[in-house]
Amino acid sequence: MRAVRRLTVRVSLPESLSALGTLAANLRWTWHPPTRDLFAAVDPQIWQATNGDPLRLLAEISGDRLAELAADDGFRTRCADLADDLARYLTEPRWYQEQDGFPSAVAYFSMEFGVTEALPIYSGGLGVLAGDHLKAASDLGVPLIAVGLLYHAGYFHQSLSPEGWQVEQYPTIDPASLPLAPLTEADGSPVLVRVTLPDERDLVARIWQARVGRVPLLLLDSDVAENDHELRAVTDRLYGGDQEHRIRQEILAGVGGVRAVRAYCRRAGHPQPTVFHTNEGHAGFLGLERIRELAADGLDFDQALGAVRAGTVFTTHTPVPAGIDRFPIDLVRRYFDRGHLLPGVDLERILALGAEDDPGVFNMAHMGLRLAQRANGVSALHGEISRDMFRGLWPGFDVTEVPIGSITNGVHGPTWTATEALSPAADLSDQQLWDMRNLLRSRLVAEVRRRVRASWLRRGASDLELDWTDAVFDPDVLTIGFARRVPTYKRLTLMLRDPDRLRALLLDPDRPIQLVVAGKSHPADDPGKTMIQEFVRYADDVGVRHRIVFLPDYDMSMARYLYWGCDVWLNNPTRPMEACGTSGMKSALNGGLNLSIRDGWWDEMYDGSNGWAIPTADGLADPNRRDELEAAALYGLLDREVVPAFYDRVSGLPTQWLTMVRHTMATLCPRVQASRMVREYVRNLYVPAAASAAVIADDGFRGARDLAAYRERLREHWPQVRVLSFSLESPSSELGAVALARAEVDRGSLDQSEVDAQLVCGRVDEAGELYDLVVQPMTHKDDGRYEASMPLPYAGAVGYTVRVLPKHDLLATSAELGRVVLAN
Repeated sequence: MRAVRRLTVRVSLPESLSALGTLAANLRWTWHPPTRDLFAAVDPQIWQATNGDPLRLLAEISGDRLAELAADDGFRTRCADLADDLARYLTEPRWYQEQDGFPSAVAYFSMEFGVTEALPIYSGGLGVLAGDHLKAASDLGVPLIAVGLLYHAGYFHQSLSPEGWQVEQYPTIDPASLPLAPLTEADGSPVLVRVTLPDERDLVARIWQARVGRVPLLLLDSDVAENDHELRAVTDRLYGGDQEHRIRQEILAGVGGVRAVRAYCRRAGHPQPTVFHTNEGHAGFLGLERIRELAADGLDFDQALGAVRAGTVFTTHTPVPAGIDRFPIDLVRRYFDRGHLLPGVDLERILALGAEDDPGVFNMAHMGLRLAQRANGVSALHGEISRDMFRGLWPGFDVTEVPIGSITNGVHGPTWTATEALSPAADLSDQQLWDMRNLLRSRLVAEVRRRVRASWLRRGASDLELDWTDAVFDPDVLTIGFARRVPTYKRLTLMLRDPDRLRALLLDPDRPIQLVVAGKSHPADDPGKTMIQEFVRYADDVGVRHRIVFLPDYDMSMARYLYWGCDVWLNNPTRPMEACGTSGMKSALNGGLNLSIRDGWWDEMYDGSNGWAIPTADGLADPNRRDELEAAALYGLLDREVVPAFYDRVSGLPTQWLTMVRHTMATLCPRVQASRMVREYVRNLYVPAAASAAVIADDGFRGARDLAAYRERLREHWPQVRVLSFSLESPSSELGAVALARAEVDRGSLDQSEVDAQLVCGRVDEAGELYDLVVQPMTHKDDGRYEASMPLPYAGAVGYTVRVLPKHDLLATSAELGRVVLAN
């Protein structure tokens, strides 16, 4: 029979051990080894059985064991010391507090957060990146307030059918069993957030709070008595349900999320955020709620839009249009019609924010970009791809001028680095470095054997037929890892392109390789699940199953073993469809070498000595032919370079391999840290956004009113602006000769201070289009006449033009408004 209700009963801790509860409640234990060691000492067997979850440990520990620990002076002292250390960590000034002029608070919205497997509200890279962002922000003292949803079935647990097909199970999660506390009013009642739906029903959510070091993580939960069954299910699953379900989730995350932040700041006495960071478009509706707030304070839509944009940062994580959230326009119209959800905000203006080429679709990324003055991709290459993908929002500008920058993702070192790998490689001898790598590999082999056996048992095998799992993998064999989400573009099965050649590599009698693979495919992604099944069927073969495995139910706990123990981290997406990818970064922290397509982060950080770059057949129209060529290149690298480097030994040591490991750890580890990433977000985006927001809000939002009035003047008068004439004189056509440009501009009714004229020079392609632009501001001489001089910058075919742009002190870039007039 099934339980009608369930609850988690927690043991009452003795007063002398109350610090255990304090330490378990703050998720700093996920990246603080001394605290984890303390909990492991409570009961090593239960600690291992609960997968290192302090709350589950404390729920299962016996009263006798607690009494024993309470009588242990050494353990009590250790507890108290760690509690004091946590208190210092939470209150002492850190990097952020040592700076001047930084914003007092930043709100960070994401649809998923991968902080720990004990809080299963993540599916893959986006969530783990968000979790690492919070941890690094905490370490640096950044006053972040994070916002997301609490999913009662998380993403899903993955198992395999006897035929190797992915099977999904959705466990029911009791919030009381998680490291969460409800946000309450002064009288102890829960703080509730309400958003109004089209039928005038209120979707109600309570707020759970997780403590990620210094960072509060607010999670909205619709499973409350005030909702009917349909609305209670809004926060049931991550990325589940139909379009109706998704838009409700995204409205709750965005609109409800802002209201949750306001409530939290009111209750905690925390400064209200001046910067709002939208991590992907899922929570983009947050900007509409902020417009509603400002409209209620008397600003019109354009004034509120300017104020919201000034303080908003938007990060895009997708390199392909198909990865963008889109909703049918009629669905969005229904939810925002009649002003029930956002009183005072005009529906047509909302719809315009999400407009794209297809008039029947509302584009969440387009809305995110239109609501943010600052935007970025997540690697240098992804920044280039994003500028090209979204260039239609800034017509008339060169792709290099599209105002989308890049900040390359990073990973939280303390979370992902094995204790044994924390010592700088420079401090280790070759023997010590090799011993460390052997230890981590052997630990992975033991975990692989355990998980392979468990997987086969779940697939219906008998214990009596699984003796072979004790010999799966060899702690002395070159170990290659591949673990990530399984959409088709990541090409899980590329390594199977020539199954006989792979088999030869696996079974080489002298220099074999072994391959561990893991990853989940979205439940609705049958092509991805077919890839998993194809791989599993290959790995099930009796002849190779001791050398190649698929481990189901990939999560953060499994990932650590893989990052620690794999000698090589393989990544072979279809370039340039990997926005960044961070799994290879985590492997590098532990001395793993990357073997990857030059996509995402690897495109900018590969230096020829820190791993291998798989050649790509970019531009090849036939995807099958491309896969064939790139698979052959992969096999060739393994044959000629990777395998020999690992197995060639001098006095028992692979000296070439260790040189690459040492170089990787010395050069890559500082660059891939999330602390570097968060510092860049603070300096390059948060601080400028806070400054813009402050200027635009000063003196009763005078800046917002001025900017809105300017934009209105542009709407009325910009069509009158034109370049009447343009001339260029140069004493010679030799490289470096100084050319003088003159232009006459009709500004219509706009003032000279409201426009800029620029001389633009560049190389010329066969169609007459300019590229590799050089831009020189032109000086206004008198009424309508402008001049500029510029040395001839290139040899060969060079072209020039003049353009006129809007000019206002509150614009972040001259391309921001998407308006430009070019000389004919």
